[in-house]
Amino acid sequence: MKLVMQVELLPTPEQASALQATLRACNEAASWVSEIAYAEKTYRNLELRRHTYTQVKARWGLGAQAAQHVIKKAADPCTSTRARQRTRELHRTASTRRRQGALKPPSFRPDAAQPYDDRMLSWQTEARTVSIWTTIGRLKGVAITASAGQLATLARRRRGESDLLHRDGNWYLLATCEVPEAEQNTDPTDFLGVDLGIVNIATTSDGEIMSGRRLNHLRQRDRALRTKLQRKGTKSAKRRAQRRRRKEARRTRDVNHKIAKHIVAEAARTGRGIGLENLTGIRERVRLRKPQRALVHSWAFAQLGDFIAYKARRAGVPVVHVDPAYTSRTCSQCGYLDRANRASQARFACRSCGFVDHADRNGSRNIRARAWELWRCGAPSPAPAVPRQRGGRTRAAHHNQWCAVTQAMSPRRQACDTTE
Repeated sequence: MKLVMQVELLPTPEQASALQATLRACNEAASWVSEIAYAEKTYRNLELRRHTYTQVKARWGLGAQAAQHVIKKAADPCTSTRARQRTRELHRTASTRRRQGALKPPSFRPDAAQPYDDRMLSWQTEARTVSIWTTIGRLKGVAITASAGQLATLARRRRGESDLLHRDGNWYLLATCEVPEAEQNTDPTDFLGVDLGIVNIATTSDGEIMSGRRLNHLRQRDRALRTKLQRKGTKSAKRRAQRRRRKEARRTRDVNHKIAKHIVAEAARTGRGIGLENLTGIRERVRLRKPQRALVHSWAFAQLGDFIAYKARRAGVPVVHVDPAYTSRTCSQCGYLDRANRASQARFACRSCGFVDHADRNGSRNIRARAWELWRCGAPSPAPAVPRQRGGRTRAAHHNQWCAVTQAMSPRRQACDTTE
């Protein structure tokens, strides 16, 4: 599997100035190439190279490899945009402003990332330095900082190109590494159901609840500050809002990494698989009041699911995505489905058997049962969900499905569910 390793550069002021000039020249050249592509109606990389290669080298002083990467970088968005226009996909999915913008040649920011291949960039991992090409010559001995594990992975597993990136005053190299996957556990003893939410970011079928109250409090504070800065509207306010946005994204990513690492480690330790909800298209399916919309749309559930999936692949833990429909309203003990079962956000009380539990814990156990049944039957994970129409499945149908799942489980599993 492929992983992107981020390594920070520590250039001197002179080296940083050379890197800045290089990025500016490459992105100016890429913007000019995209204008030529739209003017000549030539969007393919090879054809575009015939029109622009010599001018790019002479006008911006780029080397042969850099000029080719610049042309390819400009050709890729042109080709994809034209393809979406031909298939009418852009007209169906994009807004009017975006469709109008697609008629103009794409432009590149002065500090946009620039790809480097092995002819333009060489790594000295033992010395913790790199040698990198710039418009004023090759810079040797540019210091990098990374952990010993990252450097070892770079030395053994790095493949293909690396991207030079300037962000928030810092310099980074994004290197692609080909990391081997562990052998998947084809005979899991059970599944660890994971219920994803907003108040509680993740709840496992073992009963562990990973609360998101602190993260939601910080998000609410950031949202209030962002509203205040947007109303102010000055350039400094916009710059500060941009910095806050990145800080919030980093915080959320860090929390999701920690949660995913813990869940995968627990499943690998106990020899179990992981059952996740298939939440594709949830924003199009649910109806929310206005105060809830910002909270739900800032919920990074897809990122957490991706983190769990790729960490599980590295650990050899199987992951099964199940249909999340009615998992929060169905009793994990008797299978009775009723909207009134969900007494509150945190409390589940079955109207049939009287079973009482935390609502998210009850939902995670339903997810575990569905994941186990899908794995036992060898059925694929459900396709992305679509908005539910009227006249859907009845309570009896869901109850019968739950009974089929329970009866198909082994006697040991049924005994475990009874004792919990």
